[in-house]
Amino acid sequence: MTIRYGCFFSYAHGQHAFMSKFKNDLIEALKCYLEPHFDTENELFVDSEQLGGGDDLDQRIALAMCQSVCMIVIYTPKYEAHAYTRREFAAMQLIEDERRLWYPLPSHLIIPVIMTRHPISLPRQITDPGMYVDFSRYTLASGDLKTNPDFLPDIEKIVQRIASHYHHLKCCTPPDHDCSRFVLPGIPPEWRAIPPPHFPR
Repeated sequence: MTIRYGCFFSYAHGQHAFMSKFKNDLIEALKCYLEPHFDTENELFVDSEQLGGGDDLDQRIALAMCQSVCMIVIYTPKYEAHAYTRREFAAMQLIEDERRLWYPLPSHLIIPVIMTRHPISLPRQITDPGMYVDFSRYTLASGDLKTNPDFLPDIEKIVQRIASHYHHLKCCTPPDHDCSRFVLPGIPPEWRAIPPPHFPR
């Protein structure tokens, strides 16, 4: 197995400034602070930057996930509503289960970053992994994440977590492991049970 990326970026695409600016600001901040930790690897895999067209999209996503150290999830209510992002989440859970056999995981591979909270509650898939960072106070007026002192401590937590996994993975990956064999799982069920319809009596 070749480690090609420090982190796979999983997010629901947005058309307007708020979602796109947050994603781009977070990408820039993480690339900036992750760079000193890696050798020849790219800091992040971002599908909008590194995927072209074609019919083998699932295969290329699966390969990139397997070749990534961790996964960043930009959580919004839109994230859990999309079947494909839930599928990416489930895929990284499978990768985590496999790597748990290689070395004692210092933490989960999925790092949730809360951009916008759900008006009811965060789903357990986001709260259960043990550590998420809350950026829900971010606005278009927040400025540059990589220099904003309100967000730098959380950026540092993310960077240290990824770096820890990176060094474990470099030492403990089986030499014959082949990422080309990894395939994405089927689409998982929705994260929240849909209540039955209420009919008038």
